Amino acid sequence: MSVVAEYRVNFYDTDAMAVVHHANYIRWFEIGRVEYLRSIGITLNDMMEDGFVFPITDVQAKYLSPGYYDDDLVIETTATALTRVKMAFDYRVLRKSDGTVLVTGHTQNVYTSRETGHITRLPDKYYLKLEAAMAAEDAEKAAKGN
Repeated sequence: MSVVAEYRVNFYDTDAMAVVHHANYIRWFEIGRVEYLRSIGITLNDMMEDGFVFPITDVQAKYLSPGYYDDDLVIETTATALTRVKMAFDYRVLRKSDGTVLVTGHTQNVYTSRETGHITRLPDKYYLKLEAAMAAEDAEKAAKGN
């Protein structure tokens, strides 16, 4: 179950050559991750109110083609790993007009107590929704023969 978010490149997202600055792709991964969680009924506000935060412990990006000012982008986000203490996501950012893949990426997050900063186990309230989404992704991959 890939989740899609859209974003239009703003002028401030670019460098002096009107090319997207590489750091912005990491921000757009976050847009995709937040939208993924929202799509399965989890908001970061709810998690924080319950005392959980979701910091990144690993991020990778492979830049394939430049993005430009005013491009409409598609951010595809797929969950790739889940345990009670961490979750990983893969991303593809594409130019909507021609489908060119601009960047692929990966992040890993850990569930952490907002109060102590220590890694903690995610309760069923969130874990079961994430587990169901991962099962749906596995079924989707199997149906496609991947």
